[in-house]
Amino acid sequence: MSWVFLILGIISEVLGTTSMKMSEGFTKLIPSILIFVFYGLSLTLVTLALKNIDVSIVYSIWSGLGTAIIATIGILYFKEYISLIKVLSILMIIAGVIGLNISGETQGKETSSSQLQIERDGN
Repeated sequence: MSWVFLILGIISEVLGTTSMKMSEGFTKLIPSILIFVFYGLSLTLVTLALKNIDVSIVYSIWSGLGTAIIATIGILYFKEYISLIKVLSILMIIAGVIGLNISGETQGKETSSSQLQIERDGN
């Protein structure tokens, strides 16, 4: 369930950041209110995700994927300038998130194996 909280937290953060852009500097009421609603929801969901996932993994995925998704929305929806370096940077963020997930899974398996060995040895 923690991973579901994290994904929902990322979606909420993306919606909050999109609302920032749409608020036009707090001049539009509904998007301005939605900034606080979505960011409050995002931080709540990320906090719940932290119950069972390491903070280094949660925060990196939350901020990294949020950044990549927002950059993509900026390019596609808000028609922001696109360049090769921008696309490559987004891809590197995504690769970093994948790497963190892989390293987290590997670390968890190594820790479990080490704990099992200690229990077998009686230490």
